[in-house]
Amino acid sequence: MAVAEIMAKMIAYSKGNIHDIDHFIRVWTYAKIIGELEGLNPKTQYILEVAAITHDIACPLCREKYGNTHGKHQEEEGIPMVRAFLESFDISKETVARVAYLVGHHHTLTNVNEMDYQILIEADYMANAVENGYSKHNVENTLNKIIKTKSGIQLIRSLFCL
Repeated sequence: MAVAEIMAKMIAYSKGNIHDIDHFIRVWTYAKIIGELEGLNPKTQYILEVAAITHDIACPLCREKYGNTHGKHQEEEGIPMVRAFLESFDISKETVARVAYLVGHHHTLTNVNEMDYQILIEADYMANAVENGYSKHNVENTLNKIIKTKSGIQLIRSLFCL
């Protein structure tokens, strides 16, 4: 299944919420750049891109149900939602399971043991930092603690002139 088809369906799924749409497009863009520069194999790159597009699928529900989009709520609610969303595509169960895992852990910064997971965390942080105007101090601190890929380090340094 082409990433563009998943992107188009996720845009429609977002029902005109431009903030959410802009965010997942930004995360996808950063994830795509980092993954390609890091030389991910095509299967892992595909999983990463699908996870980047769908990582915040639970945000509208969380806003309604909890009054916020705290990470733990997104992770818990996102797993079944992304599985249901991806059912309509011709995607292997293995790929859906990995995407669901990533969606269900994209705010968990421990036991990050695979490149798709690491890159998703990096891309989501970068998007949030850009969108929310994080301070240079915050970005530098995160650069030292969370950003681990060579390409992620270069990208965040370029984005924030570090």
